[in-house]
Amino acid sequence: MQIIKSIQSRIYEVRGERVMLDFDLAFLYEVETRVLNQAVKRNSKRFPDDFMFRLTAKEWEAIRSQLVLGYEDTVNPSSQFVMMNIPSNRTGKYLPYAFTEQGVAMLSGVLNSDKAISMNIAIMRAFVDVRRILIKQIDVKDKLDEIVERVGEHDIQLHHLYQAMENLIDEKVAKKSWDERERIGFKTKNK
Repeated sequence: MQIIKSIQSRIYEVRGERVMLDFDLAFLYEVETRVLNQAVKRNSKRFPDDFMFRLTAKEWEAIRSQLVLGYEDTVNPSSQFVMMNIPSNRTGKYLPYAFTEQGVAMLSGVLNSDKAISMNIAIMRAFVDVRRILIKQIDVKDKLDEIVERVGEHDIQLHHLYQAMENLIDEKVAKKSWDERERIGFKTKNK
């Protein structure tokens, strides 16, 4: 379970896709990043643009700022995953590659070590867990929207009740002032 949580912390949303970065995958597969990227380049036909793409400088900067916070929060020093050095020299043509879920699945055919196979299974499970969490959040959001709509309807009904009560009070005040008005016309003494 600790492995899945560690993997989930390495899944980012870029361009509307959930992706993992090349250096995170290399770390998990216990290979060097350049070795992973070389294997991908040797099999470039397996990795179309919707499976893998290079980050822009702006995207990389946004993710780098998240990386420091993310690893500090999620990495347990006693676990087998220790905090790695976040690449800071990745600029220009050396920007990281981002792999979508399909790209990560395709990596299993490119990297054939036992470690890569077992880690790929864990990564696929992490992607599935993330999808389940997002589906639950959508369900909760829909229910919350429904509650907000009902409360809005109740607000309208309460407003109508408040107006009706105000009208009743105004009518009572008007009747009382009518009853207590000074009478005009003939005044008789009944004593």
